[in-house]
Amino acid sequence: MSTPYPFTAVVGQNDLRLALLLNAVSPAVGGVLVRGEKGTAKSTAVRALSALLPQVDVVSGCRFSCAPAAPDPACPDGPHGQAPGGVRPARMVELPVGASEDRLVGALDIERALSDGVKAFEPGLLADAHRGILYVDEVNLLHDHLIDLLLDAAAMGASYVEREGVSVRHAARFLLVGTMNPEEGELRPQLLDRFGLTVEVAASREPAQRVEVVRRRLAYEDDPAGFADRWAGDEHEVRARVVAARSLLPKVVLGDGSLLQIAATCAGFEVDGMRADIVMARTATALAAWAGRTEVRKEDVRQAALLALPHRRRRNPFDAPGLDEEKLDRILDGFPDDEPDPEPQGPDDGAPQDGGPDDGGPDDGGSDNGGPDGGGGLPPRDGGPDAPERQQHPEDGRPQETAGEQDAPEGPQPSGAAEAAPEQAAVRAAEPFRTKVLSVPGLGEGAAGRRSRARTAHGRTTGARRPRGQLTKLHLAATVHAAAPHQKARGRSGRGLVIRKDDLRQATREGREGNLVLFLVDASGSMAARQRMSAVKGAVLSLLLDAYQRRDKVGLITFRGSGAELALPPTSSVDSAAARLEQLPTGGRTPLAAGLLKAREVLRIERLRDPSRRPLLVVVTDGRATSAGGLGGGLPGDTPRELSGRAARLLAAEGLTSVVVDCESGPVRLGLAGVLAADLAAPAVTLDGLRADSLAGLVKDVRTAVTTTSSPQNRNRRAA
Repeated sequence: MSTPYPFTAVVGQNDLRLALLLNAVSPAVGGVLVRGEKGTAKSTAVRALSALLPQVDVVSGCRFSCAPAAPDPACPDGPHGQAPGGVRPARMVELPVGASEDRLVGALDIERALSDGVKAFEPGLLADAHRGILYVDEVNLLHDHLIDLLLDAAAMGASYVEREGVSVRHAARFLLVGTMNPEEGELRPQLLDRFGLTVEVAASREPAQRVEVVRRRLAYEDDPAGFADRWAGDEHEVRARVVAARSLLPKVVLGDGSLLQIAATCAGFEVDGMRADIVMARTATALAAWAGRTEVRKEDVRQAALLALPHRRRRNPFDAPGLDEEKLDRILDGFPDDEPDPEPQGPDDGAPQDGGPDDGGPDDGGSDNGGPDGGGGLPPRDGGPDAPERQQHPEDGRPQETAGEQDAPEGPQPSGAAEAAPEQAAVRAAEPFRTKVLSVPGLGEGAAGRRSRARTAHGRTTGARRPRGQLTKLHLAATVHAAAPHQKARGRSGRGLVIRKDDLRQATREGREGNLVLFLVDASGSMAARQRMSAVKGAVLSLLLDAYQRRDKVGLITFRGSGAELALPPTSSVDSAAARLEQLPTGGRTPLAAGLLKAREVLRIERLRDPSRRPLLVVVTDGRATSAGGLGGGLPGDTPRELSGRAARLLAAEGLTSVVVDCESGPVRLGLAGVLAADLAAPAVTLDGLRADSLAGLVKDVRTAVTTTSSPQNRNRRAA
């Protein structure tokens, strides 16, 4: 087994280390979600934490890690009686992104359960992690139903496996830690809320600290065992401090004054629900125990708010998590200051210093000294790299006018008049709205989501088939039907059926899948009118919000001037697409054909990477084409419009599902977007028609209702 990197040797990342240690002191805090860019020691710190946890007493031979003093009465390996006990280190169990439900919660032998009535249960990762750490790297890429199972087990302290009337329960209490890179997509808000604490991490911009990171890493790789030995003293010191804080935790008093501070903070930041208050109370108590005190102070409440509230402040998927520290200080300043203790209690404040035995380098400038110190790790006041700020706009929501900008004319113009207009600055998107559901026809087999129909592991049962590999979802009726004709030949004599492996049938289910929604946005001069581009961006932003809710991957292509550009490669991070859209400038001619062919090339590559995910192309344009965009190979005399029609028909011939959002406005309409939609064999919808509550949709619904109620069959039914 390789030697893990020492926890106390991690440079910087005070918030991350403090949050992990607080959960080690009090697992009831509810786990840690670590958000940050790649290469910031997220996984290194989490994997190193297990060495600091105290050893656990277990019943010898129990696969569910029961404690000898208080074994689980419902343990599948029990009852244990006077079984001998043993001691082992706390485990750090890692849940891979591609894990199945059976690997997480355990697998039940359905064949033995049906034929012998025996609960033959193979434990999963939840059982392995009991009384230890369960680490989920890239938790935002884990399937939603697995996250639900994981968080339910963490909240209840137990895992339940129920299959076809057979149930198994076992204890599952663990320290839950998840890491994620926000560039790869966000967690749902309700799942974010289930993590107790969240920490934002980023690489240091201080050269001295970066040098120290490299120095320690190279020393570790050259001699892992020797490097760990040099930090063994600091590791032992922190481990002893964790044990002392755990012992002190039941003695910590959370007074009414501290509770009022917590409630006022959560109410002041308009946090939904009561989970934030409870998590803050547990975190403040753990902070006091970690600092060696028996009472909670205002500084503990403040630190608890910085760790427990930022991820609960998001109001929509495009908001960056964060907390206004000035507002937090104003709320807490309304309460009297704490009286300092004349004599601090508990262990000495002897947290390891980063300038340890392996140092020998320049000083880190004080940002790292003190290691995981009690009450340390406050985010920088100026926001720093962990608290990005968005550009502020007027409260009335209207875009700011830039000097010299003029709206592009709406009506027909001479060739090249508006298309050759100079580039204009980006305008702000209009308010997003709820859109109509755009879906891919047919039945897919892609990743679970909420857009198009698909065969999935979860959903309504539509049939049965022979299992391919391990049986996961039994179709009981089909299994009995397959076994029934052979009972006499198999010598059945009792009441139970004689079940063989060939009789088992897997249930086939239909649910919803996520798709790849590729946006092709016209950013040419004909779209440059400020009000029009603002409405277009608002529509695309609305579709992005819909894609986030339906678990889609998204990509963004823009075309203008001399060609098309892949502004955002397909990703699960819809907020990245929203940021690119916000910065999108306009101007120049309209190379529509180049945009369509660029979309074809992007989809071809994505089809090789993820063949099961079906694409949906959303073309946002007024349909004009005034430039070939550098395309060659056309017939002599081909116009840009003919080239775009040929490219559109090529996409239609390949069976691509497309939607054209017609952005043409003004008193004179050329109807070119409708022509493009016909070439793509796709529907065309206006910006107003895209709204789920649009007037056109309302009239259509009313017309359908009137037609239904006025039919002869319905009139006769009412008369009867």
